[in-house]
Amino acid sequence: MRITNNMLVNNLVYNLNQNLKTMEKLQYQLATGKKFRVPSDDPIGASKSLKFNTDISKLEQYKRNAEDAMSWMNDTEAALAEIGEVLKRAYELTVDAANGTKDDGDLLKIREEIEQLKDHLVQIANTTYSGRHIFSGYKTDKPLMIVVEGENGKKIKYNISIDKSEVFVYNVGISERVEVNTLGGLVFGAPYVGYSGEVTKGHTPGLIKVFNNLSQALEETNSEGLQEAIEDLQAGMEQVLSVRSQVGAKMNRLELTVKKLDLQINNTKELLSYNEDVDIAEAIMHMSMAQNVYVSSLMTGAKIIQPSLAQFLS
Repeated sequence: MRITNNMLVNNLVYNLNQNLKTMEKLQYQLATGKKFRVPSDDPIGASKSLKFNTDISKLEQYKRNAEDAMSWMNDTEAALAEIGEVLKRAYELTVDAANGTKDDGDLLKIREEIEQLKDHLVQIANTTYSGRHIFSGYKTDKPLMIVVEGENGKKIKYNISIDKSEVFVYNVGISERVEVNTLGGLVFGAPYVGYSGEVTKGHTPGLIKVFNNLSQALEETNSEGLQEAIEDLQAGMEQVLSVRSQVGAKMNRLELTVKKLDLQINNTKELLSYNEDVDIAEAIMHMSMAQNVYVSSLMTGAKIIQPSLAQFLS
């Protein structure tokens, strides 16, 4: 087969273009620091990067869930601590009133403070986190308690009904879930309706009944009623403390979960970087080699192209 000058030129141009294509790819790697820009550059590497990015997105969402749950529980713990302080103050006032040394004027002042503490309990019961009521189960748009004005004065009632199954569960990992909200009945139902957390709309909360009975005992100077109130307040404080310990245990677990997720995110990002980031020193070396090859191909091509007839005659 005869090798024509046109064939030599075509092969030269093709090989020069291939060398330029290699240089362009290496220039992209140096400019971006990435091994590939389209899946066809490295199908296996692109597939791995896609999986790593998906894993990172999932882990970051789990972390956001855990942090949101911790914020919710921080507000819950603060509310429970405040309830504990209210019950503690009511207990101190009741013990002081029950010692038999107070006159009617003193008991009236204690009763007025008890009424204020009861009103404060309602405010705590309707505590919100990011616009959501934390003790209202799934009905986060509605307050747990309301004050109803009646013929015999104001009464405090549950504004909603809550089933004990109305517990928010956050996903904080693969097959890892945590309950974040505390049901109102679990705190304000003690010591009358048990500790299941259930609430019935229109009923008077247990702790509110304790304060109502205490207020009545102070008004009537009923020593037996005061003793019962002391026992009920003690039971209420124990229940609140028990719920606080549960919330604290969940918060500790979530702190460990966030640390674990941070570690997993960092590890996955390292794998992603190893998969798609170039070694700059190696890329520079390859770029230098590609430039040398391109220059050499130009020099070689200039020598192998045969002279034209005009050049030969001259």
